[in-house]
Amino acid sequence: TAVMDLDRRIFVAGHNGMVGSAIVRALKAQGAKDVVVRTRHELNLLNQADVNAFFAEQRPDYVFLAAAKVGGIYANNTYPADFIAENLGVQTNVIAASYANDVKRLLFLGSSCVYPRQCPQPMKEEHLLTGLPEVTNEPYAIAKIAGIKMCQAFNRQHDTDYISVMPTNLYGQNDNFDLKNSHVLPGLLRKVHEAKISGAGEVVVWGTGTPFREFLLVDDLAEACLYVMGHPSPHDIVNIGSGQEVSIRKLAQTICEVVGFKGALTFDESMPDGTPRKLLDSSRIREMGWQPRLSLEEGIRETYDWFLQQEVAAA
Repeated sequence: TAVMDLDRRIFVAGHNGMVGSAIVRALKAQGAKDVVVRTRHELNLLNQADVNAFFAEQRPDYVFLAAAKVGGIYANNTYPADFIAENLGVQTNVIAASYANDVKRLLFLGSSCVYPRQCPQPMKEEHLLTGLPEVTNEPYAIAKIAGIKMCQAFNRQHDTDYISVMPTNLYGQNDNFDLKNSHVLPGLLRKVHEAKISGAGEVVVWGTGTPFREFLLVDDLAEACLYVMGHPSPHDIVNIGSGQEVSIRKLAQTICEVVGFKGALTFDESMPDGTPRKLLDSSRIREMGWQPRLSLEEGIRETYDWFLQQEVAAA
């Protein structure tokens, strides 16, 4: 297998997103000299001819496929056709062009939502397609599963070296902190921050606070992606998680400590909890020798510092 040579040309698809931007930061921090990126206006990944022309001209040696249409439950429910069509289109075009232009190694970013809704915990790579995905993000999950299967099919038919990684819940720089349609950690961070600023006496958290979730700082994920690309892998699908579970209640308490909010936490038990537990089995990547750098509290602290800088910049 052609492990990644940082002196060669590396294309990061989706470099403006949370994951893609973290991969670009990690590549530059590790000394990569020739990182190629394109904005949506410069290269429409949904246009097959444009993608083929770009690959033929640039000839990247390595590809990180982080471009995807992502969103929370509301977005997935409202735009299911967009989620399946755009994700299938982007990944099909990039993977096919990578093969046609002799890319040495490709890393495809999947999602933990590819695993069945009723998956045994912790979720192992071999649980893929052993049951039905969660209904609320099924179109997105189906597209990601197709991407994983496409990589595996190219490996089998053409002896390529395409790897899919399944990250757990991510947070960090360039996350979506919108109160309406963000994920739980950035949403809570903003909620607690605004409560502190306004001097509110309490913060209301949806649900009972009892479900357990796993979180990974996006910069730790990016380092894991580089690690996987830099080492021969016996597997073409690898989970990437922190291995640490935290209850939503404990998460909210940790965020309050980091932000310095002294008020009360109230749980609105009329709101849905979601799955009681969602944990990835990350033993494959641990066996390869990688583990995350920061604890959850340290990661939230780093994210809050970045969030505050953005607030100042926007003011």
